[in-house]
Amino acid sequence: MTDKRGKQRKQAAALNEEDYKTLAQFRYLLRQFLSFSEDAARDAGLAPQQHQALLAIKGFGGVLTIGALAERLAIRHHSAVGLVDRLVEADLLTRDSDEEDRRKVALRLTRKAERLLAALTAAHRDELRRLAPLLKPLLDALEP
Repeated sequence: MTDKRGKQRKQAAALNEEDYKTLAQFRYLLRQFLSFSEDAARDAGLAPQQHQALLAIKGFGGVLTIGALAERLAIRHHSAVGLVDRLVEADLLTRDSDEEDRRKVALRLTRKAERLLAALTAAHRDELRRLAPLLKPLLDALEP
């Protein structure tokens, strides 16, 4: 326990004013992006978590199950089930049972979801491009 506290004190002592400024600016820009994302989702008629779910499914690059979705969104399995239920009801997702293991359910975006997600993703890409010149120097400053 003493070694851990000693290490933490040394790390804290090694910080300088620039470290605090870098972290504060990074968190500010990250919050700006998250706020943009939440507003864009709501403007498109989605809850922010619904948008995150659709993006996780599309961006996974394979078949995503409810359990894997829960992990990607850092939510409990039963919360993911409710989220999927709402997305299915809104005609944004389908559930496809696995042929070999009926307990496994693959989540697939509908055409409606694909169109909605494409528009949101284009807007998010533009926002990231706007923020990139501000983020790059901050990330570069963290290099040893």
